[in-house]
Amino acid sequence: MPHTPDTYEDDDLDRIPAPKPVHYAEQALLGALLLEPQRLAETGTLDAGHFDSHTHAALFTAIRAVPPPDPDDHAKDTTWLNAVLEQARPHAPGLSASYIHALIQFCPQSKHAAAYTRLIRADHARRTLSRHAERLARTATDPTLPNPAATVLAEADALGRLLDDLAGQFAPHPGSLPRTPPPAAVTYRSSEEDLDEERLLLATATAYPAEVQQMRWLTAEDFTLPLHAALWQSVTALVHRGDMVDPVTVLGEAQHRGLLTDSLTPKDLMALVSTPAGSPEYWGERILQRALLARAHAVADRITAYTDDPANTPHQLITGSRRALAELNSLRTRWNRATAPAPSPAARPQARPATAPRAGPPNRPALTAARAHR
Repeated sequence: MPHTPDTYEDDDLDRIPAPKPVHYAEQALLGALLLEPQRLAETGTLDAGHFDSHTHAALFTAIRAVPPPDPDDHAKDTTWLNAVLEQARPHAPGLSASYIHALIQFCPQSKHAAAYTRLIRADHARRTLSRHAERLARTATDPTLPNPAATVLAEADALGRLLDDLAGQFAPHPGSLPRTPPPAAVTYRSSEEDLDEERLLLATATAYPAEVQQMRWLTAEDFTLPLHAALWQSVTALVHRGDMVDPVTVLGEAQHRGLLTDSLTPKDLMALVSTPAGSPEYWGERILQRALLARAHAVADRITAYTDDPANTPHQLITGSRRALAELNSLRTRWNRATAPAPSPAARPQARPATAPRAGPPNRPALTAARAHR
């Protein structure tokens, strides 16, 4: 009676992934080297780490380790092939003599060994770039890091160095930009803690506007809530114009910007900017760091989308990834400005003392009194 395949057997077969193109490139290269060992010189700096298959990597290592045979002797017997098999088998127990001979049959043209090598190196570059992007994304969302911004930027630097290295290995060509559609933007779900930090920034900025003058490194796009971003623009507009800043004047600016609605009354808005705590710089850095981490994760997602698309050439991956990384570097510049240590008193230029008005001694700035109650 003929055997009827069980449903579960069919399911198991369906779940077996088809070999990737690089699998056949590795087979072809190994077949070429087993057939004509002298072509090993055509592989350049290729090493076992470039192979996707562990078995293929072990076999390539063995081919490099066993001294090449005399071409005439190699054409007559399998002595060298047996030596390669014995060298590789401890590292790849499943390797067999039949697979060695099958690889030779799989090779279309042994004289194309250099072309097979380039295909293997290209796929290795894709996999390596994908791992770096995955590491960047994981770091950007790790809540246990003591200094998340510095760690993320270090990962970004490592990714940049990888791209520089790959750029030296693969020649540019026309159409260097990936045609991969960018991934859909992930809507950041702000927590109540995130929103509280933004509210506290708005309140402290209203209370201490003089400090806002030095916070040009923070922009509206760094906020998670559009209303808070618009209110930050209202406060900074008053500060940069040199106008008076307090809850009432912020309310007036917000009114002119069309921010008042049925759900945001004047009373609500004034209450939002009337409860300061801490300093604007502190809350601003917290918000900017969160924006930096979110941008890093978005960059990682974009690079992953490029590496997941097999249609992209190595040079397209390099160009697209560099452009994505540049978006993070622009935010890095603002982060460095925000966190740069203040110059020491000795390094600061000596300011000329202000001339006192004739009516009496100069008034002490209101900011001093305000800080005394913080």
